[in-house]
Amino acid sequence: MPGSPITITASILSADLGKLQEEIDSIEPFTDWIQFDIMDGHFVPNLSFGIPVLRSVKTKLSIDVHLMVSNPQDRIQEFLEAGAANITFHAEAIKNSDQRSSLIKAIKSGGAKAGIAINPPTPLSEISGVIDDIDLLLIMSVNPGFGGQTFLNDVLTKVKEARAKHPKLMIQMDGGIDDKTAPKCIKAGCYNLVSGSFIFGSKNRKTAISSLRQP
Repeated sequence: MPGSPITITASILSADLGKLQEEIDSIEPFTDWIQFDIMDGHFVPNLSFGIPVLRSVKTKLSIDVHLMVSNPQDRIQEFLEAGAANITFHAEAIKNSDQRSSLIKAIKSGGAKAGIAINPPTPLSEISGVIDDIDLLLIMSVNPGFGGQTFLNDVLTKVKEARAKHPKLMIQMDGGIDDKTAPKCIKAGCYNLVSGSFIFGSKNRKTAISSLRQP
């Protein structure tokens, strides 16, 4: 997909939750999607926030829900009802290909786009049975669970492989995305970049977001 527009997804994991609506308002004119990272303390060693936070905010941005939970099949409906435009679950949480297919169908039937995330050690072959059914592939560029981690360059090989095999698939990357790593992702074939610490830690968030779009 050479020349594809770059989608910037701002992760609120690094926002000031004490003034979350103000934080969202500050980036809404400049970004494309907003991501809610849902962590359960089981699938990943950290806890974040749940459905009440999503229900409490107002935004015109597409809501991208990243489920880092052990039981995504039990959480889909509540996020669909809360207005999620995209729901991504982890391949590592659902091992069975048939169960993955059922979950993808449930997400799509609910009116959202369905995504699968794979952690840095997980090969692309792990999701070969369902990759043609998803709308989005999230390739983690850090081990999930905490914001502000260092980008793992090795995952770029996986991005190139996915782009070569699936030229029309939306590939999203999450973890350590800033103005230095974003061009590497874009060059490898990723056109949806998730950034949290870099965006919300910047004094000029408009400039920060703009810098992520530069190949």
